[in-house]
Amino acid sequence: MRLGLHQSARLEHRLIQSPQMIQAMQILQLAGADLEDRIEHELVENPFIEQVESEPAGGAAEGEELGRTIDHLEAVWRDLAGRDSGGRPSRAVARAANEDEDQKLAAMNNTPARYQSLGEALADQLGLFELTPRERAIGEYIAYSLDAKGFLAEGVEEAAKACPLPNTQPEELQRVLTVLREQVHPAIGARDLRECLLLQLEAHGEDEPLVRALVEHHLEDLTTNRLPRIAKATGVSIEEIKHAIEGLRGLDPFPGREFGEERAAAITPDVLVDEQDGQYVVKLTRQRFAGLRLASGYKEMLKQGGNDPAVQQWIKKRVESARWFLDALAQRESTLERIAKVIFERQHDFLDKGARALKPLRMQEVADATHVHISTVSRAVSGKYAQTPQGILPLKYFFTGGTTNDSGEVESQTSIKMRIKDLVAKEDRDHPLSDDQIADLLEKEQGVKIARRTVTKYRKALAIPSSAQRRAY
Repeated sequence: MRLGLHQSARLEHRLIQSPQMIQAMQILQLAGADLEDRIEHELVENPFIEQVESEPAGGAAEGEELGRTIDHLEAVWRDLAGRDSGGRPSRAVARAANEDEDQKLAAMNNTPARYQSLGEALADQLGLFELTPRERAIGEYIAYSLDAKGFLAEGVEEAAKACPLPNTQPEELQRVLTVLREQVHPAIGARDLRECLLLQLEAHGEDEPLVRALVEHHLEDLTTNRLPRIAKATGVSIEEIKHAIEGLRGLDPFPGREFGEERAAAITPDVLVDEQDGQYVVKLTRQRFAGLRLASGYKEMLKQGGNDPAVQQWIKKRVESARWFLDALAQRESTLERIAKVIFERQHDFLDKGARALKPLRMQEVADATHVHISTVSRAVSGKYAQTPQGILPLKYFFTGGTTNDSGEVESQTSIKMRIKDLVAKEDRDHPLSDDQIADLLEKEQGVKIARRTVTKYRKALAIPSSAQRRAY
């Protein structure tokens, strides 16, 4: 019995690790631009995968399409066999010998352009400034040492010690930093938020003592809206403090944000939910896969491959790879569609009423309904979006926990969060609601009983400040 169990476990392990299953899991998880990149890569790399605009209607059109496919594959075969169309030796033999290099070049040529990082953006600008070669090298070191906010958290002294250029002095680094601040942003390379704001006040010629004092000595109280505490410490009125705060509103707390910021890519939903004849229909967007198929002339190519084992092996390997890839795409489509249909069967009310009508839904429920493992559900919804009557939303949005209200109905966490958001929106800003008060109102007025700590958790998830921070002075 032990032996049988041991063999079964080993067999299962080998199946999980098979190339087909690994590829299928990878394809299932891809979404958006990543999936398009993968398809483009396969089209470039594998001549036995083709994409046609429309299926031929038969007859002459079918014969013409088949002829084009065979011509294309014959060219590939001649490359491998070392002959051109006239039977002469082909220089493509050398290319075939260096196939790996060709694939790398194709991958690089088909890699989409990306947006520059902060370090790259600043380094590219250094050539525009009057800097010596050494100063430019120091400038590059500074550029790549900044964090995403544009801060040099380690400071000039430590940065100079860590600089790989020999004998870099803090004065040299400070001189280059001064040029960057004059030419790029007055606070680039600040150590922290306090120095960032002070550098900008200095650059703007701000000479109001209270404004500088707020930044130098009361920044923590300022960011947490503790104006009475600042008033007590400074001996000035809250109105004067509010007036001084206006002098800070135009400052940029993150000097690196405008450089190298990645733009949000346009979201292409994988799932469409449309209303047709009074019913909601769930379907997938299939334009990415339109016309993808196994090249129809591959059997003819196998016949023409002759007795050359290398050519035969190459063709069989590529055809097998093409089949695996197309099967993985088909499996992805089937799995994602089944999962999406279950999600929107459970969340039908959301489609008409919005977030407040979301029902609690766990991934395990969807896994059970579709007869797949929960990890498959997780991979399938990862990074995928659905276009619904309520907008384009990530599929993970529809998975949420919940609690039971006084009516015995289970209400989703998202619905409760919307209730909290509504209560805060209607509160008196002079006397904002505490988390305890919100919990009481939810129970007494709306029949939803949750603990104060749960209110705190949901409030923070909604990025709603505490009552002290929401208070208006």
